[in-house]
Amino acid sequence: MALKLPDSGAEILADGRRMVPSAARNAGPILEVLQGLALKGRLLEIAAGSGLHAAVMAGPLGVEWQPTEVDPGNFGSIRAWAAEGGGRILPPVQLDATAPGWGAGIGLWDAVLLVNLLHLIPRTAARVVLAEAAQALAPGGTLCLYGPFLREGRATSEGDAAFDRSLRAQDPAIGYKDLDWVLGLLAEAGLAARVVEMPANNLMLLARRGSWENPPRAGNPG
Repeated sequence: MALKLPDSGAEILADGRRMVPSAARNAGPILEVLQGLALKGRLLEIAAGSGLHAAVMAGPLGVEWQPTEVDPGNFGSIRAWAAEGGGRILPPVQLDATAPGWGAGIGLWDAVLLVNLLHLIPRTAARVVLAEAAQALAPGGTLCLYGPFLREGRATSEGDAAFDRSLRAQDPAIGYKDLDWVLGLLAEAGLAARVVEMPANNLMLLARRGSWENPPRAGNPG
């Protein structure tokens, strides 16, 4: 069953790009945080969706960007955004990030990016995603997780509470994940995490093996 989300029915542009309002809003703040990490090399994007993030970020970051998607139906939009945005964006590949074992077979990446997925999948699937993503990190690599989270088991705004309720009404197995629970899973995977406050009550979790010598910069809250 397809979830009914705020961006359901996103506009399809003439060249095949899917315009997703939430992705357009959060791309700038996410890019600012990633620029503060001074990333180099290769970035693996999990659940690339429309492909807008790759188009906006790959060029400014100067990384080789690999979009992945579980649904090949999104490949057309991803390719169209890549053609529009420039940068070193590889052709999309199919990946079910909730399937155990993919982390050992996909190679090692300097960064792994996951935007707005954890609240849309069950806890068991989220465990797999985080464990496998950690396996895919190269030495010194950074796992970047963006999205909404509960804090001490509670939503921190009425808008978040309403969205969480709507998700659980559609599927009781999904919904917002608690920040401490996610941080605990990252620690189990051997990653040290930092939390960056983001616009619209979202968070960016940045995780890597070893310690953080320099704290990551926060995104523009505007």
